[in-house]
Amino acid sequence: MTTSTSSGSQIIRFATFELDVRAGELRKQGARIRLQEQPLRILEMLLARPGQLVTREELRDRLWPSHTFVDFEHGLNKAIAKLREALGDSADSPRFIETLAKRGYRFLDSPAARTPEASIAVLPFLSLSTDPENELFADGMSDEIISTLAQIKNLHVVARTSTFSLKGKYVDLRMVGKQFDVRTVLEGSVRKSGDRLRITAQLVSAADGYHLWSRQYERDMKDIFAIQKEIAQSIAQTLELALDAESQPLARGGTESLEAFKFYVKGRALFFQRGGQLIPAIECFRKAVAVDPKYGLAWSGMADAYNFLGFYGLAKPGACLPQAKDAAQRAVALDPALAEAHHSLAMSNLFCDWDRPGAEREFLRSLELKPHNSSARCWYGLFSLQWMAGRFEEGLAQLKQAVRIDPLSAYVRAILAFAYLPIDGDRCVETALESLQIAPDFYLGRWAQMTGLNLQGHLTEAAEVGELTLKTFGRPIWVMGSLARTYARMGRLADSKALYMELRWRAERDYVSPTFLALAAHAAGERDEAIRLAREAHTIGDPTFVGVKYWPDHAELREDPRFQEILRARGWT
Repeated sequence: MTTSTSSGSQIIRFATFELDVRAGELRKQGARIRLQEQPLRILEMLLARPGQLVTREELRDRLWPSHTFVDFEHGLNKAIAKLREALGDSADSPRFIETLAKRGYRFLDSPAARTPEASIAVLPFLSLSTDPENELFADGMSDEIISTLAQIKNLHVVARTSTFSLKGKYVDLRMVGKQFDVRTVLEGSVRKSGDRLRITAQLVSAADGYHLWSRQYERDMKDIFAIQKEIAQSIAQTLELALDAESQPLARGGTESLEAFKFYVKGRALFFQRGGQLIPAIECFRKAVAVDPKYGLAWSGMADAYNFLGFYGLAKPGACLPQAKDAAQRAVALDPALAEAHHSLAMSNLFCDWDRPGAEREFLRSLELKPHNSSARCWYGLFSLQWMAGRFEEGLAQLKQAVRIDPLSAYVRAILAFAYLPIDGDRCVETALESLQIAPDFYLGRWAQMTGLNLQGHLTEAAEVGELTLKTFGRPIWVMGSLARTYARMGRLADSKALYMELRWRAERDYVSPTFLALAAHAAGERDEAIRLAREAHTIGDPTFVGVKYWPDHAELREDPRFQEILRARGWT
């Protein structure tokens, strides 16, 4: 941290931030960050005494004098939360502001406090073969190393989506370290020739490019799984991380079959594309478990694909959710220590059984086994904590951790935007735009932007975003329902009815989520039909119904006593 003073200002710099004390401005890389006066003054007090305790009493005396009639505890907690949000900080894993329980706060000034001492980004291994299948194989190996390292609880591992965004690009490893806030980077290459493999791997210090460890493996293809484990163990040893063989095993719920592994890798690659690619993904997972019925990861992958086939409305719930539950239970039975299996079972407990306590239990077990799983934190935070339990701040905290694990994922950033909806509409829109900066044509980012604008009352802008999304992404049902409501609020009832009639026509040919069909019906003035559709969604177990108690688009529906009866039947009070 450095401080500079001129005749016009006093600037305090830390990490990529600077606080202009006299101007009362916080900036990040030169761009001003909007922050209210109280959080700014708290930051100024903390920066004045880096590494030292600033007590709650000091903060109260300075910022909440005795003649002000406010709730000090609430005000302080809110101000600290706003400050952490502006800094991208987390109470659970603080980089800047540490909470000292019942005493106060401390600004962490050491470099180690900002960048985890044990932290790594695994770049996609380079395929040195012209065979496209070998590239998929190299990607699968990188992915498995990331997942294996993520089991080490005292190692911060950047998630796959972020590191794979650099695939095929020349990168300066020092810039990678700054971009992902890590101290080390693993890179490597894979060359396949017949049944022989040549794999090179090197662990590099992001600060100076110094090679901390490197090795070349020349083995038979059948040894690929042993090599992945050896690389992970070597990294742990190099970083001097203690491994507990019982609580932190580096074994994965894997297979000894190369054929099954190839099917699994292809299935996961398709799953990450979501949408219509979920159907071929399921087929790949089926082939993997047909080759090796004891392949826990493949069963988990199948469960995830079936669950989201239902959630995206690509199949009726009865045609996919029971299959997801069966696959998830098989995965857990095959390997109780497999984090992905518990994650899959948590989603099935939510979607298939509406078992909220069971879902939370499985999510927590998954995160205990693999803390650096951004998907688990996304789905636990949004689906379980926010939508099902109404625990908004807790859910938001999970999403912030997910973004720290996977900073360049447009998907994770869009889910964070949704998590802001019940808390801060402005931050929802800002975060949605951040998602679109990462991936300009990302559907969920557009929908999050539209939903946030609706919440702010910017209906014309929301309609424009919704109309653009329909043109760009093939008229997705979720956005059609949202846009029908936007039109209704604008007084454009004819446009709202047109969208509803289009959805009804589609429902005569294909399955359409009754939850969103109910939303469009209500917007079009068909109140009785909307309630009938909502009851249908409840009866068939439409997985998108998990969001209706708090999702902003259903606000008018929730005013109908008949809809409240449906919510009570679902266990909401």
